[in-house]
Amino acid sequence: MEIKSLATELNTNTYPGRGIVIGRTKDNKNVAIAYFIMGRSVNSRNRIFEENERGGIRTKAFDESKMVDPHLIIYNPVLKLDGSTIVTNGDQTDTIYDYMKDGSCYRKALTTREYEDDAPNYTPRISAVVTPGGDYNMSILKSNMGMPQCVRMFFEYPASAGLGHFIHTYVCDGNPIPSFEGEPTPVEINEDNINAFTDMVWTNLNEDNKVSLFTRFINLETGAEETRIINKNK
Repeated sequence: MEIKSLATELNTNTYPGRGIVIGRTKDNKNVAIAYFIMGRSVNSRNRIFEENERGGIRTKAFDESKMVDPHLIIYNPVLKLDGSTIVTNGDQTDTIYDYMKDGSCYRKALTTREYEDDAPNYTPRISAVVTPGGDYNMSILKSNMGMPQCVRMFFEYPASAGLGHFIHTYVCDGNPIPSFEGEPTPVEINEDNINAFTDMVWTNLNEDNKVSLFTRFINLETGAEETRIINKNK
């Protein structure tokens, strides 16, 4: 597969939905992580990211008076456990966390889950787990060709300098919104600085639809973390 420009993948798609990027910086010193959310409805756009007490972030209503239905939009996108980082687009983050805490694995956790209950979109559940060594796994739980049947796909990647993978919920905007297709997209990770990486992702997301962005660099030698959070709602 061709390695794509992450900036181009973002700025040529008005609505990839929610997205996860995992990879390694070009200097091979850090794991690079990004998770973003977008929204079309008032309810989806009425959100911010904030840090949680388990090494990650939670979503939160920006204006509580405008919150209509929290069950698919309020969750922990990122959690840490024993040096591993879990990143997902829904409450399956906690499912993976609980299974791993009990000595099981992310695959078994995700066999208990399926796509979101938002017919006719059947929004996929996308997930990633980054190991302490920097290798990473990705998964998508999606409908079978738009039918109410769950297809579970798993991908395991050895880390490589300057290379990452990008998975998102939707191919593009639409009604119903077409689910992501194929494997996670291989993308270049050209930025060795978290501020440059964060700015690149945020700048290239569609201005009308972007809501929040989380990025993190994890130093492979020391384990030190740098995190950035950008919220459109302020």
